[in-house]
Amino acid sequence: MARLLPLLALALTLAAPAAAQPTTERIGAWLLTCVTDRMTDRTDCRLRHRDPVEGGDAPLELEIAERGGRYLPVLVSRDLTLDTAGRAITALTATAQMRFPPERLFEMPCGLLGRAVLCAPRPEDSECIARELPAARIALVRLTGLGGAGANAAPVELQMDGIEEALGRFRDRMPQGSGAPDAAPGLSLPDILRRLQDLF
Repeated sequence: MARLLPLLALALTLAAPAAAQPTTERIGAWLLTCVTDRMTDRTDCRLRHRDPVEGGDAPLELEIAERGGRYLPVLVSRDLTLDTAGRAITALTATAQMRFPPERLFEMPCGLLGRAVLCAPRPEDSECIARELPAARIALVRLTGLGGAGANAAPVELQMDGIEEALGRFRDRMPQGSGAPDAAPGLSLPDILRRLQDLF
Protein backbone atom coordinates (compact mmCIF):
# COMPACT_ATOMS: atom_id res chain seq x y z
CA MET A 1 0.00 0.00 0.00
CA ALA A 2 2.83 2.37 0.90
CA ARG A 3 4.31 1.87 -2.57
CA LEU A 4 0.99 2.68 -4.25
CA LEU A 5 0.58 6.10 -2.63
CA PRO A 6 3.39 7.82 -4.58
CA LEU A 7 2.07 6.31 -7.81
CA LEU A 8 -1.47 7.47 -7.01
CA ALA A 9 -0.21 10.99 -6.29
CA LEU A 10 1.69 11.03 -9.58
CA ALA A 11 -1.39 9.82 -11.48
CA LEU A 12 -3.57 12.53 -9.95
CA THR A 13 -0.97 15.17 -10.82
CA LEU A 14 -0.81 14.04 -14.43
CA ALA A 15 -4.61 13.85 -14.69
CA ALA A 16 -5.17 17.37 -13.30
CA PRO A 17 -5.69 19.98 -16.01
CA ALA A 18 -2.85 22.44 -16.35
CA ALA A 19 -3.75 26.00 -15.41
CA ALA A 20 -3.54 28.55 -18.19
CA GLN A 21 -0.21 30.36 -17.97
CA PRO A 22 -0.41 34.16 -17.84
CA THR A 23 1.95 36.28 -19.90
CA THR A 24 3.25 39.61 -18.62
CA GLU A 25 4.44 42.46 -20.81
CA ARG A 26 6.19 45.54 -19.44
CA ILE A 27 5.24 48.86 -21.02
CA GLY A 28 7.05 51.75 -19.38
CA ALA A 29 5.87 51.87 -15.77
CA TRP A 30 3.06 49.39 -16.47
CA LEU A 31 2.65 45.62 -16.37
CA LEU A 32 0.06 44.06 -18.69
CA THR A 33 -0.72 40.49 -17.63
CA CYS A 34 -3.07 38.41 -19.79
CA VAL A 35 -4.29 34.84 -19.69
CA THR A 36 -6.32 33.09 -22.42
CA ASP A 37 -8.77 30.26 -21.82
CA ARG A 38 -8.02 27.79 -24.63
CA MET A 39 -11.54 26.36 -24.45
CA THR A 40 -13.39 29.65 -24.98
CA ASP A 41 -10.57 31.79 -26.44
CA ARG A 42 -11.56 34.44 -23.89
CA THR A 43 -8.67 36.64 -22.78
CA ASP A 44 -8.63 38.34 -19.39
CA CYS A 45 -6.05 41.05 -18.77
CA ARG A 46 -4.88 43.12 -15.84
CA LEU A 47 -3.05 46.41 -16.34
CA ARG A 48 -1.29 47.58 -13.18
CA HIS A 49 1.46 49.96 -12.17
CA ARG A 50 4.81 48.37 -11.39
CA ASP A 51 5.03 50.18 -8.00
CA PRO A 52 2.41 49.61 -5.27
CA VAL A 53 0.74 52.56 -3.58
CA GLU A 54 1.14 50.69 -0.29
CA GLY A 55 3.18 47.51 0.19
CA GLY A 56 2.76 44.58 2.57
CA ASP A 57 1.11 41.18 2.31
CA ALA A 58 -1.90 42.64 0.49
CA PRO A 59 -0.42 45.53 -1.49
CA LEU A 60 -2.67 48.33 -2.64
CA GLU A 61 -2.00 48.78 -6.35
CA LEU A 62 -2.97 51.21 -9.09
CA GLU A 63 -4.76 49.41 -11.90
CA ILE A 64 -6.70 50.45 -14.97
CA ALA A 65 -10.26 49.12 -15.29
CA GLU A 66 -12.69 49.28 -18.20
CA ARG A 67 -16.11 50.58 -17.21
CA GLY A 68 -18.80 51.47 -19.66
CA GLY A 69 -16.28 51.79 -22.49
CA ARG A 70 -14.04 54.13 -20.46
CA TYR A 71 -10.65 53.22 -18.99
CA LEU A 72 -10.30 54.49 -15.44
CA PRO A 73 -7.76 54.29 -12.61
CA VAL A 74 -8.71 52.18 -9.58
CA LEU A 75 -6.87 51.12 -6.44
CA VAL A 76 -7.08 47.40 -5.73
CA SER A 77 -5.90 45.05 -2.98
CA ARG A 78 -6.66 41.45 -3.91
CA ASP A 79 -7.10 38.06 -2.22
CA LEU A 80 -7.65 39.26 1.34
CA THR A 81 -7.22 36.73 4.14
CA LEU A 82 -7.62 36.78 7.90
CA ASP A 83 -3.99 37.88 8.12
CA THR A 84 -4.72 40.91 5.93
CA ALA A 85 -8.08 41.88 7.45
CA GLY A 86 -6.57 45.23 8.41
CA ARG A 87 -6.48 46.14 4.74
CA ALA A 88 -10.24 45.56 4.49
CA ILE A 89 -10.90 47.71 7.54
CA THR A 90 -8.73 50.45 6.07
CA ALA A 91 -10.56 50.32 2.77
CA LEU A 92 -14.02 50.39 4.30
CA THR A 93 -13.24 53.49 6.34
CA ALA A 94 -11.11 55.42 3.85
CA THR A 95 -11.41 57.39 0.64
CA ALA A 96 -8.63 57.62 -1.92
CA GLN A 97 -7.63 60.92 -3.47
CA MET A 98 -5.91 60.99 -6.85
CA ARG A 99 -4.62 63.76 -9.05
CA PHE A 100 -2.91 64.01 -12.43
CA PRO A 101 -1.14 67.39 -12.10
CA PRO A 102 -1.94 70.04 -13.16
CA GLU A 103 -5.53 68.72 -13.21
CA ARG A 104 -7.69 68.89 -10.09
CA LEU A 105 -7.89 66.02 -7.61
CA PHE A 106 -10.76 63.56 -7.59
CA GLU A 107 -11.95 61.17 -4.90
CA MET A 108 -12.41 57.41 -5.12
CA PRO A 109 -14.59 55.89 -2.36
CA CYS A 110 -13.41 52.45 -1.24
CA GLY A 111 -15.34 49.27 -0.57
CA LEU A 112 -15.22 45.49 -0.73
CA LEU A 113 -15.73 43.52 -3.93
CA GLY A 114 -15.61 39.82 -3.17
CA ARG A 115 -12.27 39.20 -1.46
CA ALA A 116 -10.74 42.40 -2.80
CA VAL A 117 -10.64 46.04 -1.75
CA LEU A 118 -11.58 48.43 -4.54
CA CYS A 119 -11.37 52.23 -4.62
CA ALA A 120 -12.99 53.59 -7.78
CA PRO A 121 -13.95 57.01 -9.19
CA ARG A 122 -17.52 58.22 -8.82
CA PRO A 123 -19.60 57.76 -12.00
CA GLU A 124 -20.11 61.50 -12.43
CA ASP A 125 -16.32 62.02 -12.61
CA SER A 126 -15.54 59.15 -14.98
CA GLU A 127 -15.75 61.04 -18.28
CA CYS A 128 -13.32 63.73 -17.17
CA ILE A 129 -10.90 61.23 -15.60
CA ALA A 130 -10.88 59.01 -18.70
CA ARG A 131 -9.97 62.05 -20.77
CA GLU A 132 -7.12 63.10 -18.42
CA LEU A 133 -5.59 59.64 -17.95
CA PRO A 134 -3.79 59.14 -21.32
CA ALA A 135 -1.96 62.47 -20.98
CA ALA A 136 -0.94 62.02 -17.32
CA ARG A 137 2.77 62.18 -16.53
CA ILE A 138 2.54 61.52 -12.79
CA ALA A 139 -0.21 60.40 -10.42
CA LEU A 140 -0.48 61.60 -6.84
CA VAL A 141 -2.35 59.21 -4.52
CA ARG A 142 -3.40 59.57 -0.88
CA LEU A 143 -5.78 57.65 1.39
CA THR A 144 -7.79 59.83 3.77
CA GLY A 145 -10.33 59.17 6.48
CA LEU A 146 -10.32 56.85 9.47
CA GLY A 147 -8.47 54.12 7.60
CA GLY A 148 -5.99 56.37 5.81
CA ALA A 149 -3.45 59.09 6.38
CA GLY A 150 -4.28 62.60 7.49
CA ALA A 151 -5.64 65.13 5.06
CA ASN A 152 -2.25 66.89 4.99
CA ALA A 153 -0.10 63.75 4.61
CA ALA A 154 2.31 63.71 1.66
CA PRO A 155 0.81 61.80 -1.30
CA VAL A 156 2.50 58.86 -3.00
CA GLU A 157 3.89 59.86 -6.40
CA LEU A 158 3.78 57.36 -9.26
CA GLN A 159 5.42 57.91 -12.64
CA MET A 160 3.01 57.28 -15.52
CA ASP A 161 5.60 56.42 -18.20
CA GLY A 162 4.06 54.60 -21.16
CA ILE A 163 0.45 55.05 -20.06
CA GLU A 164 -0.86 55.92 -23.54
CA GLU A 165 0.76 52.89 -25.17
CA ALA A 166 -0.28 50.64 -22.28
CA LEU A 167 -3.89 51.80 -22.59
CA GLY A 168 -3.82 51.07 -26.32
CA ARG A 169 -2.56 47.51 -25.82
CA PHE A 170 -4.97 46.92 -22.95
CA ARG A 171 -7.87 48.13 -25.11
CA ASP A 172 -6.83 45.77 -27.90
CA ARG A 173 -6.63 42.75 -25.59
CA MET A 174 -9.50 43.34 -23.15
CA PRO A 175 -13.07 43.18 -24.47
CA GLN A 176 -15.41 46.01 -23.54
CA GLY A 177 -18.00 45.25 -20.90
CA SER A 178 -15.72 42.90 -18.94
CA GLY A 179 -14.78 45.40 -16.23
CA ALA A 180 -15.53 44.76 -12.57
CA PRO A 181 -18.69 46.26 -11.02
CA ASP A 182 -18.42 49.10 -8.55
CA ALA A 183 -17.71 48.50 -4.91
CA ALA A 184 -20.22 49.81 -2.39
CA PRO A 185 -18.71 52.81 -0.52
CA GLY A 186 -20.17 54.78 2.37
CA LEU A 187 -20.88 51.89 4.74
CA SER A 188 -21.90 52.30 8.38
CA LEU A 189 -20.11 50.46 11.21
CA PRO A 190 -22.71 47.63 11.30
CA ASP A 191 -22.37 47.32 7.52
CA ILE A 192 -18.58 47.11 7.86
CA LEU A 193 -18.77 44.38 10.51
CA ARG A 194 -21.31 42.43 8.46
CA ARG A 195 -19.11 42.67 5.33
CA LEU A 196 -16.06 41.49 7.26
CA GLN A 197 -18.03 38.58 8.67
CA ASP A 198 -19.16 37.59 5.17
CA LEU A 199 -15.62 37.98 3.83
CA PHE A 200 -13.98 35.70 6.39
